[in-house]
Amino acid sequence: MKEVIAVVRMNMMNRTKAALSDAGIAAYFAHEAQGRGLGFVNPKLLEGVEQGYEEAAELLGEKGKLYPKRMVTAVIEDDQVDDVVQAIIEANKTGKPGDGKIFILPLGDAVRVRTGEKGTKSIS
Repeated sequence: MKEVIAVVRMNMMNRTKAALSDAGIAAYFAHEAQGRGLGFVNPKLLEGVEQGYEEAAELLGEKGKLYPKRMVTAVIEDDQVDDVVQAIIEANKTGKPGDGKIFILPLGDAVRVRTGEKGTKSIS
């Protein structure tokens, strides 16, 4: 089993849901999140802010703010990973910074609370 975590733009959530459905994924979590990528800020400015230079903080301005995002988490079987990742990319890729990130993590086990089923039985 794998856990796939995708961070996407808020306005792409409907496309992401449709893409997951088309890929055969019916169960997932979606959370509101805030974040930003490295591409938006000069690292030297960040160093200056951390060292307490007010000028650096002023230059940082709006570029240091956090942007609203959605974080989608799906627990899937190993053989579904490539299809799910490709579906998320196709639904969210604009070619501009901020399109998102996808993280894939191994998952040791899962248990369905209602029945006590474990492993892949608990997610299907």
